[in-house]
Amino acid sequence: MSDHEEQQLAHLEEEEVSQAPEAPAAQEVLALVDGKTLFRAKILHSCAIEYCLCPPGIEAKVEDLVILPTRYGNEVARILGRVDNPKETGMREVLTVVRTATAVDMERFEENTRREKQAFLACREKITTRGLDMKLVSAHYLLEEQKILFFFTAETRIDFRELVKDLVAVFKTRIELRQIGVRDEARVTGGTGICGRCLCCNCVTDRLRPVSIKMAKEQNLTLNSMKISGPCGRLLCCLAYEYDVYREAKQDIPPTGSRLRFEGEQFKVTEVNILTKRVRLLGESGRVLDCAFDSFRRNPDTRIWELKEKA
Repeated sequence: MSDHEEQQLAHLEEEEVSQAPEAPAAQEVLALVDGKTLFRAKILHSCAIEYCLCPPGIEAKVEDLVILPTRYGNEVARILGRVDNPKETGMREVLTVVRTATAVDMERFEENTRREKQAFLACREKITTRGLDMKLVSAHYLLEEQKILFFFTAETRIDFRELVKDLVAVFKTRIELRQIGVRDEARVTGGTGICGRCLCCNCVTDRLRPVSIKMAKEQNLTLNSMKISGPCGRLLCCLAYEYDVYREAKQDIPPTGSRLRFEGEQFKVTEVNILTKRVRLLGESGRVLDCAFDSFRRNPDTRIWELKEKA
């Protein structure tokens, strides 16, 4: 692999997600949920997935619209379903539903959506006028606060103080600019992946989880950056989906490149196919063996891989 390719892969592996919470915090969250119905809900504006509980007096079911308290303010969210096993979610926070969305809430939300399109165009024009090296991703009016959030991406830190003054002069309200990563941008804007389906970060995953080159290698995927990166320019989220399955399956078979003897001849493992559960070996004489996973065992004394029988 060339130095240029290594640099490309290193860039792809850069992460923009926060570190996982400490175990005690996770235990506290689980204790909060104990005995209650936990829901998954999608924030309509950002497509972020949150976990939530309904307080006494409020009932919610799948597809209901509710108001959730996020770090920016109250937002409209759609209930996606119940969570059967909270321990498997890896959740870091549980929100409490403020109320089910009323007709007034939805009218305000729809009106804000229309205003956001105008705010987006106005902000982008000011950015161009100021010559700032930043890409505007979205504009968002909070549901119950007189404030507009503008989300943008940029390669470096941007001094946008003068831009904020320009926007305050136009909108006569509080303005907040938030710099986000390219993966967050893909989640907000959405789109179609190389598989032809909606981007995972936008419609599938709960959180933006770390993805590494190791996951691609474990699944015998090409390390061509064009084929394992998404529209955001980072590694595909889906690389993490089957990683654990591949890693677990390979624990019971010899890895690619390992050598073992069979019928007096030394063989080398040249290919491992997890999907078909077959291993291909090449002997010194040119003989090729195609064996099933259950044809191998590790000698309990020598810890050397052995072939029980030819498949």
